[in-house]
Amino acid sequence: MAGHVDMMDDVLISNLTPALLRSSLRLVISQGPSTQNIFVKHVQTRLAESPVSFPRIHALLGDDGGLSGSFLEYLNWNRCLFSAKLPKQSLPNLAKIIQAMTVVKDENPYPAEALESSLQMIDGDIVQAIQALKEIQPSPEPDLEHQLRHLILALENYKRVHDSRDSECAEYPFNRSERQVKDALVALFPECMSATAPRSRAKTLMSLKIATKPDFETFYLGPYEFPRILNGLWQLSSAAWGSGSTSRQEEELVHLVQAGFTAADMADHYGDAELVYGAFRNRLSPSVRSQVLAATKWCVFAPPTEAVTAKFVLDAVKERYRRLGGRIELLQLHWHDYSSKEYLSILVELVRLTAVYPNLVSTIGLCNFDAEHTVEACEYLIAKTGSVGVVSNQVQFSVLDSRPIHLMVGVCQKYGLNLLTYGSLCGGFLSAQWLGKPATDIYAESAKLTPSQRKYHDMIMHWGTWRDFQDLLEILSTVAQEHRDQCHGTGIESYENQAAIHKHRGLWHRISKWPLVAAFILLLIGEA
Repeated sequence: MAGHVDMMDDVLISNLTPALLRSSLRLVISQGPSTQNIFVKHVQTRLAESPVSFPRIHALLGDDGGLSGSFLEYLNWNRCLFSAKLPKQSLPNLAKIIQAMTVVKDENPYPAEALESSLQMIDGDIVQAIQALKEIQPSPEPDLEHQLRHLILALENYKRVHDSRDSECAEYPFNRSERQVKDALVALFPECMSATAPRSRAKTLMSLKIATKPDFETFYLGPYEFPRILNGLWQLSSAAWGSGSTSRQEEELVHLVQAGFTAADMADHYGDAELVYGAFRNRLSPSVRSQVLAATKWCVFAPPTEAVTAKFVLDAVKERYRRLGGRIELLQLHWHDYSSKEYLSILVELVRLTAVYPNLVSTIGLCNFDAEHTVEACEYLIAKTGSVGVVSNQVQFSVLDSRPIHLMVGVCQKYGLNLLTYGSLCGGFLSAQWLGKPATDIYAESAKLTPSQRKYHDMIMHWGTWRDFQDLLEILSTVAQEHRDQCHGTGIESYENQAAIHKHRGLWHRISKWPLVAAFILLLIGEA
């Protein structure tokens, strides 16, 4: 329980705006596990001490046909439960919520638009709660199995009412939830596999065709031709980006694949990303499906709870294969602590699996490895298997964060690895949208920034001032306007055409204090 604080601090806390209070709290939590654990424990205690009552069944809806204020308060309280690492405690509440929505559906066959959006929010809550459950790795106890089955039953009952009230065209709003809960049940209780087989009315997307000559470059990872730009699915890891229906997600994926963006990058902890992408891919015709590629990750954030054996590694791969409903074209390993060397044995087993079970997992990559430990991994694999084995390393890389230039590029060239990069547009900040804009309060409600944008805004502020950033956007905009037909991206190949500096001398003076940024600009000018 929070105790006495300095009186001036108490006055300060009492008078801070909500936006500044959020900013301050995020800063304190970000200092490390000790402060984060104190915060979570305090929230857990207060949530248990002050539970919110479930509203009466006739007080679920407001005057606009959407959810009532008391029901929204209950949803917020339950959302705090699973977000505070209490997902098991949230399960019976989620079942109660779905049961209430079933009654509402039975009495209101054609819900108001406000209620439709609320159902998407509830769907997103269930997806996130079950993801939180997976991440705490609970013991497979009978009570937990009962709670999961109870939630599945509530969802199936809603579906029966939905199907009896709506036409074939009406979308069942809890497709993602049902899929996610059943996946958790199978993961924790493998004997339930046959009982949770998905029942789907989905039809094959036979009409989908991929652009024969997409307007971008491709590259190879092992035997597969990947587009240079992958579809990132990080936004599925949190409802802070919003919640989308199955049909909306599928619509967006269809547009991307039709345009030639046939590969997606995701991870085991990105909410239900693997399930979403797997379900979409398996609706494609066989000829198209074979061209749609999945890159996912095995992210190890804590010491393994069991010995690293061939079976341990195979089971982990099978889990991701099951969620994708098919082959993993690229599996990338993220490791929590380089002083714990089990990751070397894991990489050996993963590389061996690509030879023994290529239809299970085809190629292996690294994720967020630094140069030193990329070398260590490659040398260890050469010693144990006779070859490098891994094909890529995924790291953050942009005009503001060019750390890979120093060592990583050379390491990748030496061992024949592809460098996959994320954050290259800094969450959209490196775009014309932010040119000429004043500095924003990233925690203000009016800013409407995503967690990704807050992360990259922090990175910008570590790099320089907002004025520095505006100078950078101006020079990038000028170069892009002069060479818009040629400039489709950047890379690190050469810093030639020094004479081009003179052409942009005024702007060049403003960015010359950032040598690595200047190198990017030189490259843009030189290639145009």
